[in-house]
Amino acid sequence: MSAAPIRKIVIVGGGTAGWMAAAALSRIIGELPDLSITLVESEAIGTVGVGEATIPQIIGFNRLLGIDENEFVRETHATYKLGIEFVDWLRLGHSYVHPFGTYGLDMLGIEFQHFWLRGVGLGEAAPLDAYSISAMAGKAGRMERPRPDQPNSPLSKLSYAFQFDAARYARFLRRRAEAQGVVRVEGRVVDVERNGENGHVAAVLLENGKRLAGELFLDCSGFRSLLLGQTLGVGFTDWSKWLPCDRAIAVPCTLGGDHEPLTRSTARPAGWQWRIPLQHRIGNGHVYSSSHMEEQEALDLLLANLDGEPLAEPNRLRFLAGHREKLWEKNVVALGLAGGFLEPLESTAIHLVQSGIARLMALFPTNAFADAERDRFNRESVRDYVDIRDFLVLHYKATERDDSEFWRYCRTLEPPAGLADKLAMFESSGRVIREHNELFTETSWLSVMAGQGVKPQGFHPVALLLDDEETRRRLGHIRQVVADTVSRMPTQDQFLERNGSRMDRSERAVA
Repeated sequence: MSAAPIRKIVIVGGGTAGWMAAAALSRIIGELPDLSITLVESEAIGTVGVGEATIPQIIGFNRLLGIDENEFVRETHATYKLGIEFVDWLRLGHSYVHPFGTYGLDMLGIEFQHFWLRGVGLGEAAPLDAYSISAMAGKAGRMERPRPDQPNSPLSKLSYAFQFDAARYARFLRRRAEAQGVVRVEGRVVDVERNGENGHVAAVLLENGKRLAGELFLDCSGFRSLLLGQTLGVGFTDWSKWLPCDRAIAVPCTLGGDHEPLTRSTARPAGWQWRIPLQHRIGNGHVYSSSHMEEQEALDLLLANLDGEPLAEPNRLRFLAGHREKLWEKNVVALGLAGGFLEPLESTAIHLVQSGIARLMALFPTNAFADAERDRFNRESVRDYVDIRDFLVLHYKATERDDSEFWRYCRTLEPPAGLADKLAMFESSGRVIREHNELFTETSWLSVMAGQGVKPQGFHPVALLLDDEETRRRLGHIRQVVADTVSRMPTQDQFLERNGSRMDRSERAVA
């Protein structure tokens, strides 16, 4: 006989993670009989709220929630994002774009990069960016939605994400979640009550004396990891030997500089600086290693490299790269920072929340809380973290920089096994292997390996079936078609105006 269904879900913590979970659960399973979803948060407890850049998977999440894209962009003061520009990562003065979408065209049954690599050997000097509609449009400040109805156009290969105000996104989702029946409770959790027989969390107790009982608890309490870490004692797997940055300082500033639909990451002597242009301001932050730079120096460096005037006091964060050994223990599932942290170099924080929610929905438990579902959730969640970790380490490991102690440490790192295998394959033959449908595609791995200066010794022999002249002709044609298409695209500002996505101008330059 089936165990009883879950009737009471309690989400501890708001912010982006909490309200993403509340909006998704109420949308997907909110009609189940007698189900209640309660979210408890305290206005007195701030949220980290610096993760403003996303990757294309968020489009699917928003569609699942029935969100109108133009309304979402307008309400969250969002801009579009066609990729991430990496400046000074390979060496000072060098830059490249990790684009969303693909490069060029696959030909003769093999991937495009093999023809590009052959072209490099023939003296074709154009960078890989020139073959990507997303990279070239991003650098030109232009935006258009993909056109799958035009399969012969580079626009059919374009992909995009968003850059938005995380606090506004949380409020946007809160309105939707509450309209779908989620009950928000204001209060600070001061104690946790556990079941004496099975150790499950039975209730959380608030400062005002209120008791919130539940059957399934979602820990969205941020770095505190109040339920999973503090209460249930789930340990933390520390990856700081591979990812030594452990501090961040974030500060928004007024609009200035270019307005490209790209997130920018600029390498610094002991870490890197992010730049995320929104409609009303620019989000900025400096991620650094406290073993290699003092806080005041890190702050001074950040403030000296803003495109506008600061709009708020700097927000200082401390963290360790890694994850909880289990993200689901007993009747507690952790989402967001409560489950782990990987620096926002590739804008994966919101995706990890999204993937955790999707996995929970696929493996949603009964009151029996069977081991099979919980174990699979944990295996797949940890694998997500490992895959992203390896991709992040690539940026640090593959570099020519040796101008600081930090970069000398990073370039001599012994890479994790999965990254070592990918590097060996690419260096041997230009092949990019994507394992188990992992998050980052072949395009992503290719862009960063090539952008960070990893040089293959060869390429697929089928690329030799085109003679030298035909290889050059085809590569030149692809570059020209991409450039011509970009020239006809609207600017991002024109695109926002055309779609009614522009925020109220009176709100510009307001944090």
